[in-house]
Formats: sequence, C-alpha cells, structure tokens
Amino acid sequence: MVLKIVLLLIFYFTFPLVIIYLCKRWTLFKKLGTIALAYGFGLLLGSSGIFPQGSDPYKKALEGRAALPEEEVQLLLTSGKITEDDVYVNKIAASQDMMISIIVPLAFPLLLFSLNFKRWLKFAKEGLFSMVLALISILTIIILGYLLFRNVIPDSWKIAGMLVGVYTGGTPNMASLKVALGVDPNLFLMSNTYDIIMGAVTLIFFITAGPKVFRSILPPFKKEKNIDNEKMVVEYNESESFDNFSDILYRKNLIPLLKAVGMSIVIFAVSFGLSLLFPGIPQAVFVILSITTLAIVASFIKWLNKVEKSFQLGMYLIIVFSFTVASMANLRSIFTVGFLGLFAYVLFAYFGSIVLHLILSKIFGINADDYLITTTAFIYSPPFVPVIAAALKNKDVIITGITVGILGYVLGNYLGILIGYFLKGL
Repeated sequence: MVLKIVLLLIFYFTFPLVIIYLCKRWTLFKKLGTIALAYGFGLLLGSSGIFPQGSDPYKKALEGRAALPEEEVQLLLTSGKITEDDVYVNKIAASQDMMISIIVPLAFPLLLFSLNFKRWLKFAKEGLFSMVLALISILTIIILGYLLFRNVIPDSWKIAGMLVGVYTGGTPNMASLKVALGVDPNLFLMSNTYDIIMGAVTLIFFITAGPKVFRSILPPFKKEKNIDNEKMVVEYNESESFDNFSDILYRKNLIPLLKAVGMSIVIFAVSFGLSLLFPGIPQAVFVILSITTLAIVASFIKWLNKVEKSFQLGMYLIIVFSFTVASMANLRSIFTVGFLGLFAYVLFAYFGSIVLHLILSKIFGINADDYLITTTAFIYSPPFVPVIAAALKNKDVIITGITVGILGYVLGNYLGILIGYFLKGL
C-alpha cells in the first residue's frame, strides 16, 4: 500500500514533464497551454476508474472533507462501518490533500522572487488607471454575482474569493485561495474548468476581431516618446520567457534554484510558525497571506532576485498542483445539474467584468490598447501579454501588461481572502 502511494506521488511530480514536452513539441498543445493540459490529463486519470472510490458509508463520513483523520478512520474500521478498502482510499486522498496543501505555499514565493517591482512600476504608469478600473469592475461584478447566486451554490463565498484571485492574478492565485479558503476539490475543479473554457473562447476573440472592435469603441492609443526602447526589448523578452522551462536543470541554474527553494521552505516554515501565535485567525488564511508578504520582501534581496528560472520552477509546481487536484475529481460526478448555478456564476463574473471594464474605460477615456492589455494581464496573466501585444501590433503596451499582471499576482491573494470573508459575513 505504501509503495503504491509513493509511486503515485512520484508520478504526480514527473508526468508534468510530459506535458511540458508536448507544449514544446507541438503548436496545438502550446496553444492549449500547460495548465489546461494538466487539468485535462488529470481529469482523464480521475475519471478512468484507476482510483478506488470507497464505499457509501465512507463517502458519507467524509462530509465534504478531502480525507478523514487517522483516528476517525480506525474508529470507523473497528466498528465495522468502513472496510480495509476504504482505509486505502483514505490514505490516497490524504496523500493527495497533503501534497496540494504543501505545493502551493512552496510555489508562490518562487513565482515572486524574480519579479522586479521597482522597475516595472517605473516603466508602466500609462495603464495603471485602466488597472484600477479593471479591479473595480471585477470586484463589483463578483460581489453582485454572489448576491444573485449564493442560494444555489454551496460555499459561494469561497467561489467568489477564488474568482477574485483568478481574475486578478491567474491560476497560481486561484490555487493559493483554494488552500486558504478550504474549497472542495470538485467545486475548485469545475470553477477552473469553466474559466478555462470561457478563457479559450475569449482569447480567440481578443487575438482576431478584438483589436478592431475595441478600437471602434475606445480612443486610440498614443505613443509614449519617453519610454526606453532598450528596456522595452528586455521586458518583452522576459515576458516571453515566463513559459520557457528549458535549461532549468542546467548545472549553472541548479544550485541557485536549490537555494531559492530553501528560501521558499524557510518562508513557509516562518509563516506556519507565526500562524500559531494568532489562533483567532484561520491558519490557512494567515499562512498564505504571510507567505505572499514575506516573498515580496524577499524579492528585494539581490542574489535571490537574480536567480534564473525560479519563476518557471514555481510554475512547474503549479502544473503539478493542477494535475493532482484534477485527478481527485471524477467527470461522472461533477457534470451534474447541481453545477449549473456555478457555471452561471462564472459566466456572469467572467464576461460581466469585461463588459463593465469596457463601459468604465469609455466613460474615463481609456484607450483601446491599454484596455485590452490590462484585461488580458488580469484574466490570463503575464505570459499572454506578448500574444495580445502582437495582435495589437503595439509593443509599447507590453510593459504595462506585464506590470498589471505582476501586480495581479501580488494582489490576488489579499483581495480574494478579503472579499471571500467579507461576503461570508453578509
């Protein structure tokens, strides 16, 4: 039993290498993206019947939990309410839950270590007002959606918090908030699945007809003469490298990366230790916010900020997380009528925030290119910025897009938890 679980955990960490290879080798997979593929393969694994499902009494005992505590398992087994097979099922579930609970706190600091906040803020003032309008739009629509759907979606305040995170920072923030808010795996998976489907359709529109449509509605973009073209090229290259996992295991990168991982572990440990001093605050919430704050502070350490591929290593762990959490769900059980309300909420939040941002941009005179690039940076995160910049045929917005995306990574956890608990108290 132990050997099987160890092999499963090894598989979770190694299969993402296959996903990265597919994206590097074939254009179709590259367009789908590593995260989408991780969810797809994870769903196939979880729905394949390979994993034992457990008896009905065991599922009833779970009461929405990922796994049962060992003491409770032994008590139920002794009383004859569950079987030895259920014990095995619970060990698998507990291992999966422990894995995803550890991966995210380790991954998020790695995502933030290499980001140069001072430089990006210096060279991206033009679109920050558009970013503020985007934030207002996202928060307004998600709160309104919560009020509309809270009676038809279980734990709707948690969904609202996650949607705030994913529409400001992207999948890494959504993963962090899943841990911080204790979101049910099926709810998390379906929320992210719906988001990916809508995102794919919207991205095609943004790349094709989007620039022409938005330029017919909003003012034209004005070139900024004072921007350093050399800096522009540097930022463009950095944005392109966000999804570049090559050379990550080269000797010159390996030792510095191990040091960065060590720092990430230290931040995790310190955050966990600090959480024990504040028992009145939910531990997962405190740990995630503490990790985010300490990682931002650590990014100002020069040697740590210059470690190459730390961002990519963090993204690799997010791919592992995505693959693992998707494998914990079963398509036969999640595509039910009970999720129609969730679909409606995600649909409303996704397109409602885009439309409201467009209306506010029209009112306040935001140009079309800044509107589209800030929308892209929030919804899709920095790796997609060069794609939209190319569709706009405007490199001047790349720095703006990256800056907004980076700020989204930073703000996502704070805002997601804040809005989630605010709505819970309504």
